[in-house]
Amino acid sequence: MIESGETLSQGRKKQDTTSLSTSFLFFFFFFAMPYSTIENVDVTYFGFKIWTGDSEKPWAEALAIKDGIIVAVGANEEIESKYKGASTITSSDYRVKSEGPLLMTPGFHDCHVHFLIGGHSLSAVQLRDAQTKEEMTSRIAEFASKLSAGTWIQEGYWNHENWGGDLPSHELIDPVTPNNPVWVWRLDGHMGLANQLALDLAGITKDTPDPPGGEIVRNPVDGTPTGVLKDKAMDLIAKVIPPPSLEADDRALEAAMNHVAQYGVTSVHHMGTFDDLAVFTRARKANKLRTRLYAAIPLHQWDQLVKYIDEQEDKTKARGDNWLRWGNLKGFTDGSLGSHTALMYDPYEDDPVEETCNCQQHRDIGLLINPIGDLTEWTVQGDKHGLQVSLHAIGDRAISIALDAFEKAKTENNTTDNRFRIEHAQHVSSRNTDTKRFADLGVVASMQPYHLIDDGQWAEKIIGPKRAKTTLPFRSLLNAGAKLAFGSDWFVAPPVPLYGIYAAVTRSTLDGKHPDGWVPGEKTTVEEALRAYTVDGAYASFEENVKGKLAPGMLADMVVLDKDITTLADPHDIWNVKVLETIVDGKSIYKAT
Repeated sequence: MIESGETLSQGRKKQDTTSLSTSFLFFFFFFAMPYSTIENVDVTYFGFKIWTGDSEKPWAEALAIKDGIIVAVGANEEIESKYKGASTITSSDYRVKSEGPLLMTPGFHDCHVHFLIGGHSLSAVQLRDAQTKEEMTSRIAEFASKLSAGTWIQEGYWNHENWGGDLPSHELIDPVTPNNPVWVWRLDGHMGLANQLALDLAGITKDTPDPPGGEIVRNPVDGTPTGVLKDKAMDLIAKVIPPPSLEADDRALEAAMNHVAQYGVTSVHHMGTFDDLAVFTRARKANKLRTRLYAAIPLHQWDQLVKYIDEQEDKTKARGDNWLRWGNLKGFTDGSLGSHTALMYDPYEDDPVEETCNCQQHRDIGLLINPIGDLTEWTVQGDKHGLQVSLHAIGDRAISIALDAFEKAKTENNTTDNRFRIEHAQHVSSRNTDTKRFADLGVVASMQPYHLIDDGQWAEKIIGPKRAKTTLPFRSLLNAGAKLAFGSDWFVAPPVPLYGIYAAVTRSTLDGKHPDGWVPGEKTTVEEALRAYTVDGAYASFEENVKGKLAPGMLADMVVLDKDITTLADPHDIWNVKVLETIVDGKSIYKAT
């Protein structure tokens, strides 16, 4: 517009100046101000209470995922302003009644499972809750009636403490299994019961000597085997049992993955055999894994694992990938408390020395499964070749032996960040500094809280009240600076992390006799237990940089719970909290109906 009194040329000149000024301002703001746009992602989650596991940013409301990776975590408005999901999920989509937002946490790590055995056990005879010997017999009889002659009856997982502590014998099951060999384990996996047919197939008689690290339980009158075999003696039966078919192992893996998904488990640390790696690798190549696996093999096969790693064609994946990894060695120091084979400094209080015992060590202090020299040498060699060593140790003496082996390996090899693990670490001695040695040596205490509320029903009659006070000492280990990694030991106990959190926080035994907690001074907080199932679970497998937290760059493995377990007025209510959804790699693998 030309104002009054201006010539045409003057007006055009002013118009041009205005245009230049406008253009200058446009380019100034375009380049000077930050460029902002909405990023497309696969899925966004809004309206949750998110426990991230990240100590710098422990709580959030929303997150965004792309290509199985978390790209952002923050407040609802922050994520909504920057990300658009191909799908959007809010807490209201779950259609559950809740007083507040649903809790989302990192996916749970079960840091000690026997995954294939657990999978097979889902279709085996079920003896865990048999309350009498007669009920055990009837269940085996019913199971046998559906089998063809010659088919082995295995697993079962009976618990003689259910009927007072008397061990079963083959006479209980021989009449109902004349055509089927039987080899059923106690629930801890450290002793089993064979029927006479199985004993005959294995060639076990009264003249069979106890193998080193094992015991054949015998009739005190005539010395004949009762059918119960402990620890290394179990191998006498195992060697005559036909191995499962490839198809049976594949079905067991599929069943195991489906089973743990409903409990929020996204990663497991598998304790098994070298052959198990073939089962897992087969599933990985077929893209069938939905649970992330960290597989351990027997410690004495350390050299075979070194060779296996060296032979991998893709050196960037010589120890696996984010779905399947290996590099852990698992060795046995002793047995279990329930089988009286956990190696203790002092005698069991309900099992005096028997003069007729011809086993390698007195039964009254437990069993040393492997000679100390062998155990130590294997540990040193495994560590020397960059492998992680995990030692099963339950009794106080066994834990000391394991710590000694780790200390020797660190000294001889001059290694750091070994992340040695003691599996179970159930009865740490009060007579020495072993609790502090966990922290000093950087040893991860890989513990299973459910054992506490189960064993606590009967443990004191076996080891007495003084030793009971150091059973699964979570608080003492945390105070000493040690890291805890929690698991279940499935098949031995249910693979339910919420049960484990309940156990660690309440220490209330299953029989209800310790409502305020068995050894209550060793309780954890809810967040400490969560860390042991997530952040430090990932640390225990050298994977803390890719999972265990809900943070940018981490794998999108999460679980959604129907209640916020961190704010429950009564922590006993954790037992009834439900998993609403389990997400692995950004995809739902379980959703409650």
